[in-house]
Amino acid sequence: MPPKKTQRPAQENISLGPQVREGELVFGVARIFASFNDTFVHVTDLSGRETICRVTGGMKVKADRDESSPYAAMLAAQDVAARCKELGITALHIKIRATGGNGTKTPGPVPSPPSVPWPVLA
Repeated sequence: MPPKKTQRPAQENISLGPQVREGELVFGVARIFASFNDTFVHVTDLSGRETICRVTGGMKVKADRDESSPYAAMLAAQDVAARCKELGITALHIKIRATGGNGTKTPGPVPSPPSVPWPVLA
């Protein structure tokens, strides 16, 4: 005698994102770190405890020399944007870190003015 066929309950749609109303913004924090060797894009919730998505430039290109290129950073940002849309994040605060610092604004040592004034040609 064959086993009886039982009807399985329909699967519910489970949303990974928060429950929000129409037109309401859901915020996340995108932390971007650009070094000389790679570019990191890390998206978290507002508290910074829960990682939503993390993509690097090295994950998008094959050559090591291209990890820090603008093209790799663009591909990483596109992947992060697509993943955030899937999860229902509609707005991002962006925090950027990079190598560098507060360098001098002058091109180099400035020569002192001459002690004897230049002759004026008339």
